[in-house]
Amino acid sequence: MSTTETSTEAAKAPAVPPAPNRVKTIVRQLLGTPRVIIGLALLALLAVFAFTGPLMTGWEVGERDFTALLDEPSPEHWMGTNKTGQDVFTQATAGLQKSLLIGLLVALLSTGIAALVGAFAGYFGSITDRALMWIADLALVLPSFVILAILSKHFGDGGWFVLVILLAAFSWMVTSKMIRGMTISLREREYIHAARFMGVPSHKIILRHILPNMSSLLIADATIAVSTAIIGETSLSYFGFGVQPPDISLGVVIADGSKFANSSWWIFAFPTLLLVILVLAVNMIGDGLRDALDPQSKSRRS
Repeated sequence: MSTTETSTEAAKAPAVPPAPNRVKTIVRQLLGTPRVIIGLALLALLAVFAFTGPLMTGWEVGERDFTALLDEPSPEHWMGTNKTGQDVFTQATAGLQKSLLIGLLVALLSTGIAALVGAFAGYFGSITDRALMWIADLALVLPSFVILAILSKHFGDGGWFVLVILLAAFSWMVTSKMIRGMTISLREREYIHAARFMGVPSHKIILRHILPNMSSLLIADATIAVSTAIIGETSLSYFGFGVQPPDISLGVVIADGSKFANSSWWIFAFPTLLLVILVLAVNMIGDGLRDALDPQSKSRRS
């Protein structure tokens, strides 16, 4: 066959469609999932409340209105006041801001620790695997709530940021075991063997080749971890073991309002409602991300 005929046939052959863009596909799936849209809208609204709420009312977080003690919601105090005359809306939104920050930071730290521990354990195996998994198993059986409660009295000047570190330290174990199992499977792939043959250092193989292939799991896990961290922080703060005054969080506000849940319901109801909406919004986003990033999860649900 001549060169002319070959080029003619090549010209007549149908063009190969380009490979689909994974990012665009995922974004399209997310935008087509109603619960993700609702969750993002709720989270955006809560973020606006959290960071602009204390500025919208004109009341400072610690400011007291001694002419309005335990007042019901009114145009001057949108969510009423507490026993010391503090504006509940300002308190709740300031607490929401701190709880949201704590949840995001804990999720980032715990997911990062889980990714590194699980990947290094699964890739190197042998003594490294046994040592890291022994630490994970030990952390799983430790009474984390009791330990956090004991250490909370010694937070010192670190305040809520020390709480973030402690919460993250007890939140990575289960995910690290999942990462370890996936790493054991991935380390036998051809491109890992090729990188190893070319002399690429082990830590670069883990960071550049193994962990990026688990981005779907890590993103979904980090999203779910946000709500788990918020609930954990709120529970600790509610019992007086978490965020310590003068810092404020939703747990602190809810704990103060629980004493007046029957008589002055607004002090307890509004912060609790914000917490429920926040956790619901994050969980909706996390479920949508898991379905979009993990097709197997979607097929199991259908």
